Amino acid sequence: QVQLVESGGGLVQAGGSPRLSCAADRTIFSFNVMGWYRQAPGKQRDMVATITHDGSTNYADSVKGRFTISRDNAKNTVYLQMNSLKAEDTSLYYCNAIGYGLQRAYWGQGTQVTVSS
Repeated sequence: QVQLVESGGGLVQAGGSPRLSCAADRTIFSFNVMGWYRQAPGKQRDMVATITHDGSTNYADSVKGRFTISRDNAKNTVYLQMNSLKAEDTSLYYCNAIGYGLQRAYWGQGTQVTVSS
């Protein structure tokens, strides 16, 4: 079973710049795509940013220009640098990994980010 462990969340002031980390229990070259999703109470889980095995990135329109996803292959870790946080960024952030072949999806346990104004 794949384990993805998120960290870096917490209470942040509006305009702050926290960085989320997602550490995998194996080489992240095991996955075709990795990404960050978020889910606020009562809402669906939405894609925030994704990064492919070869480094191609994709962002939700709401975070373009503010968030940056990156990967450190040597540390088996994917990051989400969040800048200029807004109240609407408050959510539970999940790390996601999709394998090759059957494209099975794996999820971390989530890390809460709460933005205070």
